[in-house]
This record gives sequence, C-alpha cells and structure tokens, in this order.
Amino acid sequence: MILLEQISKSYAGGKVKAVSGLDMRVKPGEIFGFIGPNGAGKTTTIKMITGVLRPDEGRVVIDGIDMGQDPIGAKGRIGYVPDSHDAYDRLTGTEYLDFIGSVYGVPLEERRARAETYLNLFELAGAAGDLVRSYSHGMKQKLLLTGALLHDPPLLLLDEPMVGLDPKAALLLKQEMRARCDRGRTVFFSTHVLEVAEKLCDRIGIIYGGKLIAVGTLAELRSGDAGASLEAMFFELTERGGRDAG
Repeated sequence: MILLEQISKSYAGGKVKAVSGLDMRVKPGEIFGFIGPNGAGKTTTIKMITGVLRPDEGRVVIDGIDMGQDPIGAKGRIGYVPDSHDAYDRLTGTEYLDFIGSVYGVPLEERRARAETYLNLFELAGAAGDLVRSYSHGMKQKLLLTGALLHDPPLLLLDEPMVGLDPKAALLLKQEMRARCDRGRTVFFSTHVLEVAEKLCDRIGIIYGGKLIAVGTLAELRSGDAGASLEAMFFELTERGGRDAG
C-alpha cells in the first residue's frame, strides 16, 4: 500500500536533514503506527507520503501509483488529516464536506450519505450547519476526519489524530480504523501516545534523527524481552540511536 524507497528531505538549503534515506513498506489491511520524538521527521515523512512535500531523493508509491509520476492518481487513494487542524473557517461544516467530496469526485448522494454517517458517528450532525470558525478544536478534528473518510480511501493517513478528541470520539475513531483494515484498507498514523500505538497497531515504525531505527510487530521489537512495554522499547531504541549518531 505504501512503499518508500530511500526518501530524503532537507531544509535550510540542505543544512538541516529532516529525513535521510528512509526505506519503508506498509501492507494492505494493517494499522501502522509511526512514532518518534519531536523533530524526528514524522510530519515531514507524512507530508512526503501525501505529496504535500516532494522528496529531494527517493520514491513514494501509493497503492502501486508512483507519487512523482502520477501525483493526482496517488493522492486520490489517500484520506489525509494533518496535525494542523486547518479547515475553511468561512464555510459551514456541510459546505466544507460538500467541497471535499467534490474534489475527490464523490457523487452528491453518496457523499451526503457518508457525511451523515460519520457526522452522526462523531456526534457532529447538530453543528453541521454552523460556520467552521465557531467549532472547537475537537469539533474541527471530527470534521477533518469525516472529510478524509468521504471518498472511502484505500489509505487513511493521520498525523496525531487523537489530539483534541474526547474519550468517546477517540474510541470511535480507533474502532473505525480497525474496521477499515478488516476490509483490506490501510491506516498509517503518527502518535505520541505510546499506549494507543501499543494496543492498536499491527506494526510500528520508530523514527529518530530522520532515520527509521526500528520497524516490526511488538513481538519483533521486543527481541525476546516478552514483558517489555512499547514505552520502554521506545526509550531504549531512541537513546541507542542518539548514542550511535554521536
């Protein structure tokens, strides 16, 4: 579903290496968690997967479509929720969803039926006629999630999706993520909440200093230490990565 081949990205005229030679494959039907400390390269990697940023080097392939060769085709396979929670504040919730649905070519009746389903699921239907500028942080996150799901994408790509959600909405989102993967869809998400990643993910990738330092199932990451928590493994691996970098 996602294939990253030696992707790299630098800023400040090449002085700051945000991501360096990253190779990664995410399979259809799995929930893949992407974790790392602040500044590790998580959001830069996600933006390259979505095509928001172009890699300086390497290749991004989404569901068999090369992002560099067919960006529109590749982006059409993705439902994306960024970490910024930005939406069009001067539209109502309904207008925003109609706009997103039209961008992805979802027929009107189909998009409105799906919008109704997810607005009800996230208990946002009562505010759908209000301007987005009046929404709380959590309400905007629910609206963005609904928009990302409107075209039933093969890949759902979420950057810190639980931030701002109340406990019920977070639980509903986790259930929706699992249900999608049970239907052969793929979910890729970043999080700082290691407990969520530990309980929810089929596989986990850990990035540090712009490099993927570990990837696998929890059992594979534990490397024989059956009692180790993801938190303990995360700190051990990132500390080791820091020593190696030094």
